[in-house]
Amino acid sequence: MNRNSCSNTRYQAAAATRQRSAARHTSPRESLFCETVEIFNPVGPRIKVRHYHTVPLLWLALLCTGLALGARAQEGQPFTNFVWVTQPVLELSPQSTWENGVGEGFRSSAQSITVSAGATYGFSAFGARQGHDLALASLTYGHMLGSTMGQDHWYRGNFEGRLELFTGAQFSPSSEWLVGLTPHLRYNFATGTRWIPFVDAGAGVTATSIGPPDLSGIFEFNLQAGTGIQWFLKDNVAITVEARYVHWSCAGLNEPNNGLNGVTGLIGWSFFF
Repeated sequence: MNRNSCSNTRYQAAAATRQRSAARHTSPRESLFCETVEIFNPVGPRIKVRHYHTVPLLWLALLCTGLALGARAQEGQPFTNFVWVTQPVLELSPQSTWENGVGEGFRSSAQSITVSAGATYGFSAFGARQGHDLALASLTYGHMLGSTMGQDHWYRGNFEGRLELFTGAQFSPSSEWLVGLTPHLRYNFATGTRWIPFVDAGAGVTATSIGPPDLSGIFEFNLQAGTGIQWFLKDNVAITVEARYVHWSCAGLNEPNNGLNGVTGLIGWSFFF
């Protein structure tokens, strides 16, 4: 064996030793993300170069992120600042006064409380001999009797049952007292605005100290019919203005039974719930 052969043999042994040493010192992480490439050098030893797979790994990361974003978008949940945020679905409150917004018709189970005050201008008509002027105050509970009816018609609206407790005093031609309870049936027109007009009618009972020449005893009946409007300051608070024709009599149970007639004007606050 000549000198050149021995030199080549020693060089190959040293190269193999360096390769094993490099393999032992290569971390598992490096082995996953890089590979060793041997470059042949005709005038010297072989050169080993580590080639890192950074570009394929970046593409793989972007692909996974895109798939995750697409799946999350299909679920309807936004992704903000890399934090998944679940947003609640906004729904109409079951306690809303209206079916589809202010003025679009009341919810079928909507209720109200109205406090009113006003006066009655009395006139002698239909057999009555005197005009009786009254000051009145009332407290009324209302409840809608169903959903909005007459959709797509001018008369679209809701029927409402109401129970009114009223009291007051006659101040002309004499000072007397009265108190009564009257059920009403009201129809509220759905105008699509904050102005809700209505028509109203009721019949009930009254106790009063007003006597002859027009009334005959404490117990009397009352009949009422009128119209008015509600102006909603909020979706559940309204100012109510109304005018009624009123008639008191005992329906012939006693004499005299001429009756008491008048026009009543009332203004009040209504609270819906």
